[in-house]
Amino acid sequence: MSETMGRRERKKAATRQALADAALRLFLDRGYDQVSVRDIAEAADVSTTTVFKHFPSKEALVFDQDTDQEAALIAAVRDRPEGVSVPDALRDHMLRLHADGDDDPGLARFIELTESTPALREYGRRMWMRHEAALAAVIAEDAGAPEDDPACAALARFALETVGFARGRSDSRRAVEAAFGLLAHGWSAAARRMS
Repeated sequence: MSETMGRRERKKAATRQALADAALRLFLDRGYDQVSVRDIAEAADVSTTTVFKHFPSKEALVFDQDTDQEAALIAAVRDRPEGVSVPDALRDHMLRLHADGDDDPGLARFIELTESTPALREYGRRMWMRHEAALAAVIAEDAGAPEDDPACAALARFALETVGFARGRSDSRRAVEAAFGLLAHGWSAAARRMS
């Protein structure tokens, strides 16, 4: 398979990006509930059928980076520096996610949109937690544990949950660090049992 995308794939990717960009722009300007799929289709100059060919739901238009997020989580475990534990690598990754929005007003508006819209807040949480199985598998692989190891699955679940745990707290960085401090302490005992 070729490393570069063909013309057809580039066109599909461009249409998908145009739809996601138009949707986000409209949602930020008008509010999520005031924008219809038809509005988004018109803004991107496509049919509503085309919208649904690229996105299964209106909520999915907001969370179009799902695959990239999962790849980044897996890379946080696989590509961590030697001597850095899995919980520490995941903590650092989660802290980077929080810090990336500190100087980005656009990201702050995006977070406000998703947090203030119940449908988006719930959809975003479900999308984020879908990465649990992939993260658990890479943790198990790293630990030399069976793929269905409950300690690896628990670490993946709790690591992902720290995002929701920290959201809305006055010091989200401190909340992430506290959660991972607890995970790291518990993880040490579990890792010794697996060895």
